[in-house]
Amino acid sequence: MKLPRALYTILSKVHSDRNVYPSAGVLFVHVLEREYFKGEFPPYPKPGEISNDPITFNTNLMGYPDRPGWLRYIQRTPYSDGVLYGSPTVENVGKPTVIEITAYNRRTFETARHNLIINIMSAEDFPLPYQAEFFIRNMNVEEMLASEVLGDFLGAVKNVWQPERLNAINITSALDRGGRVPLPINDMKEGVYVMVGADVPFSSCLREVENPQNQLRCSQEMEPVITCDKKFRTQFHIDWCKISLVDNTKQVSTFQEVIRGEGILPDGGEYKPPSDTLKSRDYYTDFLITLAVPSAIALVLFLILAYIMCCRREGVEKRNMQTPDIQLVHHSAIQKSTKELRDMSKNREIAWPLSTLPVFHPVTGEIVPPLHTDSYDNTSMPLMQTQQLGKKLGMKQLDFCLFWKKTTFDRGIN
Repeated sequence: MKLPRALYTILSKVHSDRNVYPSAGVLFVHVLEREYFKGEFPPYPKPGEISNDPITFNTNLMGYPDRPGWLRYIQRTPYSDGVLYGSPTVENVGKPTVIEITAYNRRTFETARHNLIINIMSAEDFPLPYQAEFFIRNMNVEEMLASEVLGDFLGAVKNVWQPERLNAINITSALDRGGRVPLPINDMKEGVYVMVGADVPFSSCLREVENPQNQLRCSQEMEPVITCDKKFRTQFHIDWCKISLVDNTKQVSTFQEVIRGEGILPDGGEYKPPSDTLKSRDYYTDFLITLAVPSAIALVLFLILAYIMCCRREGVEKRNMQTPDIQLVHHSAIQKSTKELRDMSKNREIAWPLSTLPVFHPVTGEIVPPLHTDSYDNTSMPLMQTQQLGKKLGMKQLDFCLFWKKTTFDRGIN
C-alpha cells in the first residue's frame, strides 16, 4: 500500500510519517529503498520506462545534526539502497525517536523528505544471558544486513547452539573496530562483527576455541580446529580466534576495597586555599642576574674574538720578509699593470703603457726607444720585457730581478 504524498515546494516533497517498533537490545534494520523515492523526482518516468537516477540519503535526529549514538547508517554507492541499523538501548524505551530522512537526486538536485518514528519497546528477558560475537571475514556490513543473509547465519548458529531463543543483538563493521580498508583485489571484504544472544549456555562446539591447543594455534596465527566450522564454511568464513563468549549469569563484583599503602596519601580533609595576605616577592635581583650573566659572557667572548682578529696580525713587513723576492717582483708587476689600466680608464689621452709600444721599427728593424721622457719611471717596464732583457745579458732570473730592483732604487735616490 503506497503512502499518501503531500507537495510542499517544487524542490522538496515531504511524505507522511512512518512508524516502526523495534525492541531494546535486538538488532534494528531499516532499508531506505531508492525505488520508493524515484517517482518523487521529475521528470516522472513513463509507463515501462526505467529511471536510474543517483540518489543519496541524509539522516539525522529531528532538531539535531546527527543520529542517535546507537543508530548507524550506510550506503555504499548512490545506486544502492541506504540502510539504518543499530541496537536500541534501554534508556530510550518509551521515548519516540524521530529520524528525518532526506533523499537527494544527484541528477536533478531535488530533494524529498519524510520522517521515521522509532518507538522502542521493552524486550522480554532483556538482556539475554549468553552472548557470542562472531567475526565474519568474507562479508561487508551491508551484505550482512540483508534479511536473507542474516537469516542464514542465525540458522547456522541455531544448529550449533540449539537454543530456545536466539536474537541478533548488534552488527558492527570491522572498520569501526580499527580494521584496515581491504585492497581492491581478489574481491576482499572489510569483515563484520555479529553479536547474537541466547537463553541457554554455550554449546561444546563454541567452547572448543577456549581449549589450550586452539589458544596456542591462535597465538601462532594458525587456524584453530573447530568441529562445527563446516556448518558455516559453505557461506560464512568465521575467524574463530576472534570469537567472544560472554556469560552474564556470572555476576562479577567490580567493587574493590582501597588498601592504604605507598602511593596513597592520607585524607587531609577539605582543601584550604592560601590566604590573600601573601608577601610580595621582589624580582629585581632575578631580573639583573638573568641579564647580567649572559651579557658578561657575551662581552668576554667579544673581547677574545677582537684580540684574535686585530692583535694577532703579523703585518705587511713580516709577510714580505718571508716571501721570495721573485714572487714579490711578480706581484709588483701585476699591481703596476693594474694601475696603468685604471689610469687609462680615467683618461684616454695619456701615453700608452710600455707593454703596448713596439720594440722594433716595422720597416728598418732598428730598436725604437720609448717615447716617454727620462722622468718616466723605468720600473713600469712589463715583466715579460724585463725577463727577455735579463736573458740577453746572460743573467739568471732571480739575479736579474735583484739587479733590476737595486738599479731602480739607486736611480730613485739620485
